[in-house]
Order: sequence, then C-alpha cells, then structure tokens
Amino acid sequence: MSASRLRHLPLSLAIALSMPLAAQAHEAQDPTGTGHDHEPTDLARVEVRATPLAGTADNLVRPVEVLAGEALDAAKASSLGETVNKLPGVQSSYFGPGVGRPIIRGFDGARVQVLSDGLGSGDVSTVSADHAVSIEPFLADQIEVLKGPATLLYGSGAIGGAVNVIDGRIPEAATVEPLEGRAELRGGTVNDERTGIVRLDGTSASGNVVFHFDALHRETGDYDIPGSAESAATHAGHEEEDGHEEVVVGRLPGSAIRTDSAALGLSWVGDRGFIGGAYSLFNSRYGVPGHAHGAGEAHGDEHGHEDEDADGEHAEGGVRIVMDQRRSELRGGLDDLGAFQSLRVKLARTEYTHTEFEGGAVGTVFDNTATEARVELVHQPIAGWTGALGAQWSQREFLAVGDEAFVPGSDSRDAGLFWIGERAFGPTRLEFGARHDRNRVDIEESRAIGPDRDFDTTSLSAALRWDIGEDVHLSFGLDRAQRAPTAEELYSSGIHVATGSIELGDPDMDVETANRAEVGVHWHNGPFRIGASVFQVRFDDFVYLADTGIVEDGLPVRAWTQHDARFNGAEAELDWTFVDNASGAWAMRVFGDVVRAELDGRGRREVALAVPHGDHAHHHTASLANDGDLPRIAPARAGAELRWETGSWRASLGAVRYMEQDDVAEHEAATPGYTLVDAHLAWHADTRGGNAWEVFVDGSNLLDEEARPHTSFLKELAPLPGRGIEFGVRAFF
Repeated sequence: MSASRLRHLPLSLAIALSMPLAAQAHEAQDPTGTGHDHEPTDLARVEVRATPLAGTADNLVRPVEVLAGEALDAAKASSLGETVNKLPGVQSSYFGPGVGRPIIRGFDGARVQVLSDGLGSGDVSTVSADHAVSIEPFLADQIEVLKGPATLLYGSGAIGGAVNVIDGRIPEAATVEPLEGRAELRGGTVNDERTGIVRLDGTSASGNVVFHFDALHRETGDYDIPGSAESAATHAGHEEEDGHEEVVVGRLPGSAIRTDSAALGLSWVGDRGFIGGAYSLFNSRYGVPGHAHGAGEAHGDEHGHEDEDADGEHAEGGVRIVMDQRRSELRGGLDDLGAFQSLRVKLARTEYTHTEFEGGAVGTVFDNTATEARVELVHQPIAGWTGALGAQWSQREFLAVGDEAFVPGSDSRDAGLFWIGERAFGPTRLEFGARHDRNRVDIEESRAIGPDRDFDTTSLSAALRWDIGEDVHLSFGLDRAQRAPTAEELYSSGIHVATGSIELGDPDMDVETANRAEVGVHWHNGPFRIGASVFQVRFDDFVYLADTGIVEDGLPVRAWTQHDARFNGAEAELDWTFVDNASGAWAMRVFGDVVRAELDGRGRREVALAVPHGDHAHHHTASLANDGDLPRIAPARAGAELRWETGSWRASLGAVRYMEQDDVAEHEAATPGYTLVDAHLAWHADTRGGNAWEVFVDGSNLLDEEARPHTSFLKELAPLPGRGIEFGVRAFF
C-alpha cells in the first residue's frame, strides 16, 4: 500500500465504521440541520447565537444573514469566504483556493471578526493575505453573518462585521437519539478533489453525558483554468522585461491543497445547564499561486501533484505553506439564576504555527498563541428592558522568525466590558448598547521600530425596528464604533513575500472611528420575501494600505496610513416561490449589492518613508492623494437563481455577474467583469431504519470564464478555477 493511501486510511476507516451504525439509529428532529431533519430550513427563523439576546434572523433588530441546513450544504466550499460569498453584501478575498476571508460590505481583514461560536478563531489570517482562516466550513452546523459594526459584542476587530461559525463541538444539550450523525464523500473534476467527512454525536444512557466527534480530510491537485495564469497585461509586461516568458496555460501551479481537521468534545448536561470541553486540530498545506513560473517546474501527474519525499512534503516547487493549529476550549452555561435568566462562560486557548517553504527550504515561521475568555449574563427585564452584560478578555503572543519576517514579534492584550438591551414600545422595538475596551500592544524589544502603544476604544449603538404591519417592517441603525490599529498596521517593516511588496507600518497611528447610518425595509408575505438596505459609514482616521508608487529593488512599496473616508452602499434580495403544485415547488431568488469607498478629503499629503535595506534604510517621500477611491474594494454584483424541489429531488441553476471594477485607487488597475454560472442537483432517499442517503452533483463556473477577483492581491497571476463538476454522497443517521 502506498504512503499516500496510508495517510487516508484513518478517515476512511472512520467513515466506513459509521455507515453500519446508521442501521441502528432512528429518524429524529435536529434544528441545526446536521442530523435527521431533511426538510428545507426556514433560514429566517433559525436562532442566531452570535448575540446573547435570543432572536432569529427574521426578528433581530440588527441585519444578519444565516446559512444552515440544505442551504449551507449547497454553499459549503474549501474556504469560509467562498462559503458565504453569495449572501447579499458579502464577498470573499482570494489568495488561491486555500485562502478566502469574508468581506462584508467592502470591509475585510482586521475589520471583520471570524468567530467559532462566539470566540475568536485564534489564527493570524488578518496579518497577511496568504494566511488562511483556521475554521473548516464543511464541519459547520450554522454560519451567521453580522452586517455592520459588531464591536459592541466582539470588540475592535469587528468594526466591519462578524462571521460566527457554529460547529457543535461542545454539546449543550442531549441528542434526541443515543447515537446520530452524518458522513460524506465527495470528489471534483477541476482539481481532482477527494474529500471525506464524518460526524458522530451521542448521549449516554443516563442522558447526562454527551459526546461529539468529527473528522475531515481533503486533498486536491492544482486546479484547471480556462486560459493562462497571468493576465494579458501582466504577461505583456514580462515579455517586455525579459524578452520571453513561458506561459502556463490550462492549470494554476501552486494551487493544490491538503487539509485535515478533527475534534473531540464531551459535556455533562443537566436540567439547568451544561459544562463541557473540546480539543481540536486543523492542519492545512497549500501553495501560493503566482510564485512559480513555467509548467516544467511542477513534476507529477496531469492534475499538478508534485513529487513528494518520504515524509510527504513537497520537495520542489514555489512557495508552499504548512499551517497547524491546536485548540482547547471550555464552556459552561446555567439558566434560571434569579435576577439573571442565564450565564454563559467561554474559554479557549489556541496554538498556531504557519510555516512558509520556499523551494523546499523553510523561509519564515509565524507562531501565534491566543487565549480568550468571555462571560455573558442575560438579566431579567428592568423597567421593561431585557439586556445582557458581558466581559471579554484576550491575549495574543505573536512571533515571526525568518529573513522575510516583515512583522516583528508582539504581545497584544484586550479587555472589554459591554451592555446591550432592548425594549418594545407598541409596534416598535429599540436596541441600545455600549462597550469600552482597553488595548495594549507591546513590541519585541530586539526589533522595536516604535514605542509600545495603548488604546482606549468606546462604541455606542442604537437601532430601531418598526413593524408597520404583520408583513412589513422598517429598520434603522446608528453606530459609533472604534478600532485600535493592529500590530501589523503599526510595525510592519520589510518584504512581504506573499503580496510581492515592501510593507511599512506607522507606529504613530490613532484610533479609527466609524459613524454608521442604515435604513432597511423587509416585506414577507406568504411565498414572497424581499429585503433591501442602504447605508453610509463615515470614518475618521481610516487605516488602509496605500500603494506609494515607489519601487525598491523591483518591489512596490506600500504603506499603512490614515485618512478620513466614507463608504456608501446598498443591497437587496428577493425570494419568491411562484409555483407550488404537482410539478413541484419552483422558487426564484434575485440579489444585488454595491459599495463605493472613497477618501474624504482634497489635495495631497507628503509621507516620509524609511525602507529597510540590509543594515540601513533608504529614505523616500511619498505623495499620497487625500481623495479618490480606496484600493481593492469589492465590485458591484447582481445574481439570480432558479430552484426546484419535488419529492426526493431538488435542483437549482444560478448565475452571478461581477461588474467591472474601475473605481480604483491611485496606482491600481481596473478589473474586468465576469459571470459565474453554477448548478446543483440532489436526490434524497429515506430508508426503513429511519436513516437517509443523498446523492448530489454540483457544477461551478459552467461557462468556463476567466475570473479575476478585484479584492485579490493575486488577481493578475491567479484566476479562479475553470469549469468544474463535484459529486458525492451524504449519509444521515
């Protein structure tokens, strides 16, 4: 047996063993959509867990989107960003198929908090565009997207929104049956994908001890593309410089992925609460496209699998990344505490290592140890106000080692207190909240390029929902949110290999302040649902990465800087079941979103830069515009989807048009528009034992169109995958 097959054996055995167990289980109801409930999930009525005040996506005052059940199964992809990419107002960053971070209404990076059931993911995906989010979407029960500032609940890093992933790894209630779960096997043509997933949940005979187990293995080769890896403009530039350049056509070198994830959780559950813990691991190995040229550099099969050494590591090639994370969690809850309705306590410690290999040799190693604790107390109504008190504390110890470690080591700490409350006044509901945080960043003394910094941030929020009638409601939101600069924005100084640039921070940055106003309307009448929102966010001292126009040693120099800015945007979605008869249920979904982000000023300003060069620095003065568009803003989109369901069958056909993005920053090129067409087909069967099977086929980019996301640093070097077909089988028991 080959070494490759031996690596797949543990997961294959786990899935094989789980199949016979299905014959012993019975059909039951599972509100998360992970077990036996195979009916379509009404996403508007799914309870949202990202806020301590109980509510659903349909009745919360704040804008929120939820994916669960069949909708989540259809959307799941290899990255979190791609999974939520079709929600209105939500797009994804892109740094190859292994890396995709959510972008909410034009905000990304350190402004969008990624959470694992209310606690930070513990990775360093905000440090660099090539760092992946350490959450596996295929193991999620439910994904919630909070639009607009979520600083009130989750602090400075959520000024643009938050994405909360519920995975059920620490059980909070007994399962309906003694043993239940699901398993899935899938493959794909565009990248020779092979993925296997298994999940088991069970309860002891006493009903008090509940366990959870999950595991995933995914392996893909380099993916197929419709044309060449480099854009026409980039290839022409290389031909001018070198006189010749080998064109890589038909596939994207450096786009292979291998991911392994597993978790084990155990809880004691009583009548009034629970206490439990979980241990999980996440390991991903992926290439960085665009850092290797020429088809001859990758040796292996037609899908781009490179030759491996005895340890399974890639012996040759461009830049490859090995990311490893181990996470320990404790959670507890108690209900009916007299003056308080409930108490929830959460604690997580995450140890994360990210190693970059360059041509088989270790280039740079990033180590991150994060500890976070959170307490939430929901109090009984006071003068008609239902509310929650909370405290949150976190610490991050970050260290980068290597010649190309552009960010120095740092120790970041944050402590915050918050209150959020709501009250009904006839047909209207008001929500108010406040939060104060204390942030501190201590820089590694041996590489100090600026002083340690302390920041105080305060966020205030007000929202109103007005139920005009049973079917229509209006919503209004006002926020003042603040964000402390991150260590990367303050202290970066050196070559950032992933983006092919020299990146410089500013240790004298101030707190960033956002003032948001939003108006929304929602109408739900039987099979017809429509929602629309318009918003504006005005920033004081907005932090962004500006291209200075300066080139040093052949690399562009980019500088973190601040200036006032404004974001204006709108989004809308319509969902209509227009036929429901003997031919089946036919539904149509149409959505669109747009955001315009501009600097709010006039003229230009001069910025002094010290570019490191060996043991000294080259000094430059950059002239930056005080007006114009901000860089890498997501383009406008319009999408449509036709769905059909009858009996055991369901199918859909959809398309999303990404418009040309020509509202670009200085020194930034426009990106052509493109259309992505997808289709889904699934057949579901219930067995006599109460179990279920599902066979599915999914198609993506069916027009085989060249697509280069404007939000990507690699858009000129790495297009999205071409036409692909995924197929597989799911078992529920």
